Amino acid sequence: QVRLVESGGGLVQPGGSLRLSCVASGSIFRINAMGWYRQAPGKQRELVADINRIGRTNYADSMKGRFTISRDNSKTTVYLQMNSLKAEDTAVYYCNAAADGGPSDGYWGQGTQVTVSS
Repeated sequence: QVRLVESGGGLVQPGGSLRLSCVASGSIFRINAMGWYRQAPGKQRELVADINRIGRTNYADSMKGRFTISRDNSKTTVYLQMNSLKAEDTAVYYCNAAADGGPSDGYWGQGTQVTVSS
């Protein structure tokens, strides 16, 4: 089992920045990749960015250049730095971990709300 706890969401003005954090606990040695997804009202959940065991990153096209995924040296915490935020970035952001022996869609955190509004 892997437990994920997100933090860092909130209300920010357009053009502002936020940094999300996701702390993993439990069977962290089984984790192959961690990432961030988001779901806006009335829309499907979509990939924002992920980072694999060797540090390779992957971004959705609309987030490239504005969002940066990173992790700490212990590989138990993943961050999402979000810059130049737009109203359309408003969503619930979920942390995900793909792990050996885990669910096919990975483990999920509870989500953190990001609202971009003036």
